[in-house]
Amino acid sequence: MSNIGHAFKNGVAFIAFVTAGDPSIEKSAEFILELSHSGADIIEIGVPFSDPIAEGAVIQQANIRALKAGATIERVFGLAETVRRESTVPLVFLTYLNPVFHYGYRAFFERCERAGVDGVIIPDLPFEEHGEVRPIAADCGVDLISLIAPTSARRIKDIARAASGFLYIVSSLGVTGVRSEITTDLSALLGAVKAETSLPAAVGFGIHTPEQAADIVRFADGVIVGSALVCIIERHGENAAPHLAAYVKRMKSAIADAASPAKPAERGK
Repeated sequence: MSNIGHAFKNGVAFIAFVTAGDPSIEKSAEFILELSHSGADIIEIGVPFSDPIAEGAVIQQANIRALKAGATIERVFGLAETVRRESTVPLVFLTYLNPVFHYGYRAFFERCERAGVDGVIIPDLPFEEHGEVRPIAADCGVDLISLIAPTSARRIKDIARAASGFLYIVSSLGVTGVRSEITTDLSALLGAVKAETSLPAAVGFGIHTPEQAADIVRFADGVIVGSALVCIIERHGENAAPHLAAYVKRMKSAIADAASPAKPAERGK
């Protein structure tokens, strides 16, 4: 079982996102370790990019702040190495295809392997073009995380059966950002996914309250939170660590309270 797989062994995983280099690479390392110590099961690290097309305003601004502060892809690899020296928490990069292509596919995934990066999400890589990347990632022991959106109904079988690590279920159409309401029929979407694979499925895009997390626990194997954490960093800057810790503990508590012995069987339907 991969390092990512182990994160789902003991129940619903909480996956926390930060943008590398916001407000600095050094602070990102501190924040990631704090998130891990506070209960985050997987850390998703956003690689700063000038045109993050899947992101809403909150994470777009975090990318701009990180780039202005001097973040580069090599410094993000260094960040992963720093974290890996102190923690075994699974690390997943979220990056767009252009930086990976520019770095060179094999060079990029070999660098991931050396840095201790367990998985990579590439939102603008169409499933039909995964063949350019997936075999190289697999050779390097890096999971290429696939996304399934509410519009993916006719492609769920193909995406699910080719996936590794976990499946990222997009809760809502549009870009990232906190949402007051999630209207997608997640029960049906997750049911269709679970009919095709035993791989864990985690839900992201828009989740930010304990109540939303508790509701998603009924169907999913993981809860992904990004914009809410980035907002905390934007608000508190270099002093964000205790606020991030408090938020993660609230979310983990809500997930634990919502879970029950019946939930794993229910999620497997």
